[in-house]
Amino acid sequence: MTRQPLPAEPTRQLEDDKVIVTRWDFLSGAETGWHRHLHDYVVVPLVDGVMRLHTPEGNHEIDVKAGMSYRRLAGVEHNVINAGDGHFAFVEIELKASQEGE
Repeated sequence: MTRQPLPAEPTRQLEDDKVIVTRWDFLSGAETGWHRHLHDYVVVPLVDGVMRLHTPEGNHEIDVKAGMSYRRLAGVEHNVINAGDGHFAFVEIELKASQEGE
């Protein structure tokens, strides 16, 4: 019997014409599922943790520290998994394309 992956829990905090802000909460082993970002985005970890990233290029683990933000470009395809033993959470801020002159 194949075990279904435990889903991470997204909570949309804000969406307007400029940004989409989502908090992601992960129990140990929880994952986002494969997805592709349509916008550039910034991630702000809320707690220390270990993220396992599955990408088309391969898999790797990253130690992240609370408050140590990073950004990625649109088009990134991946699955994020909490590879740590405890709760993990981050806020993801997707930056919608702005119009020239704004």
